[in-house]
Amino acid sequence: MGEQIFHGTMIHSRGPSDLIILERALLVVDAEGAISHLVDDVPRDDVPSTLSSAGIASPAESVRYLSRGEFLIPGFVDTHNHAPQWAQRGLGQSMHILDWLEQVTFPNEARFRDPVYARRVYSSCVDGFLRQGITTASYYGSLHEEATTILADLCLEKGQRALVGKCNMNRNAPSYYRDDDVATSLSATRHCITHIRAIDPAGTLVQPVLTPRFAISCDPELLQGLGQIAAANPDLPIQTHFNEAEQEMSLTARLFPQFGGSEADLYAHYGLLGPRSILAHCCHMSEHELQRVQDLGCGIAHCPVSNMTVGGGFMAAPVREFLRRGINVGLGTDSGGGFSSSILDAMRQALVASNAREVASQGSDKGLDIGELFYLATLGGARVCGLEGKVGNFQAGKEFDALLVDANAAGVMTMLEDEDSTRTMFDKFIMTADDRNIKEVYVRGRSVKS
Repeated sequence: MGEQIFHGTMIHSRGPSDLIILERALLVVDAEGAISHLVDDVPRDDVPSTLSSAGIASPAESVRYLSRGEFLIPGFVDTHNHAPQWAQRGLGQSMHILDWLEQVTFPNEARFRDPVYARRVYSSCVDGFLRQGITTASYYGSLHEEATTILADLCLEKGQRALVGKCNMNRNAPSYYRDDDVATSLSATRHCITHIRAIDPAGTLVQPVLTPRFAISCDPELLQGLGQIAAANPDLPIQTHFNEAEQEMSLTARLFPQFGGSEADLYAHYGLLGPRSILAHCCHMSEHELQRVQDLGCGIAHCPVSNMTVGGGFMAAPVREFLRRGINVGLGTDSGGGFSSSILDAMRQALVASNAREVASQGSDKGLDIGELFYLATLGGARVCGLEGKVGNFQAGKEFDALLVDANAAGVMTMLEDEDSTRTMFDKFIMTADDRNIKEVYVRGRSVKS
């Protein structure tokens, strides 16, 4: 892969309230897929001299000049994704969470014991998310060791940046879909970690992640064993579900009465909460839970689509409060848990959820604006996944995970008008575009949209 040079509009975030729009930017990607230069306000006629001054010898004809309506944005980061649920999306909507798991999800995920089936679904899954601009995903696999290693192999082969974890669950699940015992669950987890580190020793694209499904499905001995793995591997991310729905929280409190209903205290007791923890949902948060998550430096995966369609009730997580406290928060599609696998739709639903929170809080929790939604989908998600040093925006030195957007592409995005500013075009993209407007997808400089 050679050097790549782009000139035109680049849009990225430096923080929740720091949306950056560069209209005549020059961006250079080196042969290793890293951003070597980002120079603002370069007139087109000055591109050759600017490159020469930077010591870049690429011929002028190698520069990719973006036209009006085209712009580059960072790749989307999906902080919570159940890869086995790719083929069940849209099923079981409006069901309560535990009923949905028993009747829809567990029978579907059990099919991944067949490696041929796993490869077919996971191949479609990774392609589908890349097509929608999701350059990084934090994946829950099924409980099957072989299927989980297949998922990791496919992510690496297709070029998607991913955290991949074997799902741990040894109770409160059907006999046909649970780990045989604690030893088997932990052994399979270690094997998956070893496999992923072997295929990508530097963690360039694919990394393992500890994945206790939730406390309901893990007995104390299994949680303790996972905590020991975490302690022996301090760089290992951990992901689980957290305070998602009242039905789930009530059962968790009955199973672990010693923690007084605090999932934060529960997971912390077993060594599973810390700066590498990705907590999905966090819809019902007491002051104690908020403070514990903040103090421990955990990240939150906000999944507004699934929170309003599966689980029981209209569950709007307190995202404004998370941001106010400096807690890292990103967006998750939750795959089969909702009606859409699009981060664009997750942004839109996050806007709806935040407006509902504003009403419910009598105005104290202000709704999110488009710049904040975009932050959650990009840099915010990278921070949650512990990847902010690599991706999330176009800071020089980071890797080039990016989407080339064409606001003029055939589709249903709000049409552009002659007087539209760049910000207007951007807002139209966020609120009305779909994957047809995502013309090209890059991960580490490699084009990955099939």
